[in-house]
Amino acid sequence: MVYLTQKYLNQIAYEVMGCAIEVNKHCGPGLLESVYELCLMYELERHGLRVQSQVRVPILYKGIDLGGHLFIDVLVEDEIVLELKAVESLSPIHEAQIISYLKLTDSYKGILINFNTTQITDKASAKHFVTEKFADLPKE
Repeated sequence: MVYLTQKYLNQIAYEVMGCAIEVNKHCGPGLLESVYELCLMYELERHGLRVQSQVRVPILYKGIDLGGHLFIDVLVEDEIVLELKAVESLSPIHEAQIISYLKLTDSYKGILINFNTTQITDKASAKHFVTEKFADLPKE
């Protein structure tokens, strides 16, 4: 079992971003989110990361499982939620969506990535989010 630290999760996030840049470099903008998801899953697995796609998350309301589900795009190493987009630009609703997913999954960190761009390295195409749970982890 890996000892979770902020440094460890940030290193995984760094690897995720490298894989996303690789996918964007080879595919370019203009494809469906599902295509980017498949390509990103391939790259992440190739880098030795444990990944799951379309992870089912139950809808709990006031502690009651209502039987419905939502699906997060990608879960990396059981700790980092990836929300993938292929839109003209990221909007506040996309940010609210990943923040909600982080709460519902009790995850530490999330990354919102928009592949509909020529370069993923700017803040307009990739945003990182952390939870209070992340802040409570040891730094090293």
